[in-house]
Amino acid sequence: MNHTKWSLAVQARPRICTVIVLLQMCLLGSLSWAQDLVKPESLPQGFVLVVKDLSSKANKDNPIYFASSINGWNPADPEYVLSGRSDTRWQIVIDEDLQGVTVQFKFTQGGWDREELDAEGDAVANRSLPMVDATKLAPGERPIIELEIADFREPVSLAEQVRQSGFYHELQVTGDVHRMQVQGGSGGAESMTRDLLIWTPPGYDDPSNADRTYPVLYMFDGQNIFEQLPGVPGEWHADETAMELVESGKIEPLIIVGIPNSGAHRLEEYLPFGSYRGVQGQGAQTMHWVLREVLPKVERAFRVKTDRESTAIGGASLGGSMALYASTAHADRFGMAIVESLPMMGDEGESAMQYLKGVQQWPMKIFIGMGGHEVGNDDADNERNILFRKWARRIDEVAAERGLSSAARKLMIVPEGNHNEPAWADRFDDALLFLFGKD
Repeated sequence: MNHTKWSLAVQARPRICTVIVLLQMCLLGSLSWAQDLVKPESLPQGFVLVVKDLSSKANKDNPIYFASSINGWNPADPEYVLSGRSDTRWQIVIDEDLQGVTVQFKFTQGGWDREELDAEGDAVANRSLPMVDATKLAPGERPIIELEIADFREPVSLAEQVRQSGFYHELQVTGDVHRMQVQGGSGGAESMTRDLLIWTPPGYDDPSNADRTYPVLYMFDGQNIFEQLPGVPGEWHADETAMELVESGKIEPLIIVGIPNSGAHRLEEYLPFGSYRGVQGQGAQTMHWVLREVLPKVERAFRVKTDRESTAIGGASLGGSMALYASTAHADRFGMAIVESLPMMGDEGESAMQYLKGVQQWPMKIFIGMGGHEVGNDDADNERNILFRKWARRIDEVAAERGLSSAARKLMIVPEGNHNEPAWADRFDDALLFLFGKD
C-alpha cells in the first residue's frame, strides 16, 4: 500500500467534512431566511406602497390611482388614490386584511387611457407585490414597499385617436364585425357614447339568406371579446371560436353583440347585487338601458330572432354578475345565459344569494364556468380558490332547486383556470355548444 497517499487521504477527510458542514449550515440558513419571507397580502396589518414617479406627470390635480384585483380594476377609484409626500413621492396605505389573497395591480392617472408605461413606452404587465422579510417588522408594523413608475400614457383627443387609427382602427377579426353607436348607460355613464361590436356569421350577406333570422348572444365587456386591448391579458377569441363551430356545423349560425363597458364607471354599471366598497350598484338601471337602447337598435339593424328561446346574454366576472341578473330579472327576454367567474364581492356572495332566493323565473339554459385557481396559483390562494369552486357549485345547485334540469344546466370548473380572458376563451366553445349546439 502507498502509505503517503493514505496519509494524505486521512488528512483531507476532516477538510471535506468541514466543507460539507458549512454547506449544510448555509443551506439551513437560506431555508430559514426563505421561511421568513412572506407575501404582504398575508399580513393582517396591511402594507404601504411608496411610489416614485420618474415622469413627474403626477400632481395634485392628476394624482396616481391604484387599480387592482381588489377593487374591480377601477382605474379611478377614490378609495385607492395615492397621496403626495413631501419628498415628491406618492404613497398609499392598504390597511385591510387580505387574508393572503394575491393582489395584481397597475397604476393609472384616473383612466386606462392614462395607465402606467415602461421606459420604452409600452403598457406594463400586471404587477405583483414582492415578498417581505417578516422578521424585520415590529408587531403590527406595516412593511414599506418602494416602487417606480417610468411613465404614463397621455390621452389624446378623439380626432388624434382617429388620425392614429386608434379608436376607429380596423378590427383584426375573423369574419365580419360591424360597429353601431349607442348612447347612455348608468352609474355615471348616462351621457356616454359607445360602439357596439356586432359579429355576423358566414353567409349572413348572401342573397339566399336575405330572409333568414339568427339567434343572438349579447356579451358584456364587449371590447375584449374579439380583440386584445392594451393592459388586458388576453381576449375571448369569440370570432374565431364561433366561426369554427359554425363552419363545422356544430352550432347554429348566430350573431354576437359585444356591449363595451363604460371604463371608469364599470363597477357601478355592472353591480346588480348590493354594494361593494361603498359603491352602490346600478346594475338594474344598466339593464333598463340595455333593453331600451341596445336591443331595439340591434333588432332594427340586424336580422336577429327576438324570442327568448333564441336570445342569450353572457359575461365574466362583474359581467357574469350582470348576465346572471339579466337572465333572471328579464327571463322573458333572455332565455339563455353564460355566467363566467361569478364574483362573490365583499359579502361572500350573500347579496347575490338573497337576490336569487326571490327569483321567480330562470333562463331555459345556463352555462356556469369557473377556474380552479380563480384567485391565483400560490399556495396562499388555495383557501379562496376552494371557496370560488364551492360558490360555482352553489349557484348550480340553486338553479337545480328552482327547477332547471341537468339538461338545462352546465357547470364547468377547469382545474388550472384563472380569472382572466384566456381562461374564458378556453371555455367559450363549450358554452356555445351547450347553448347553440345542433341536436
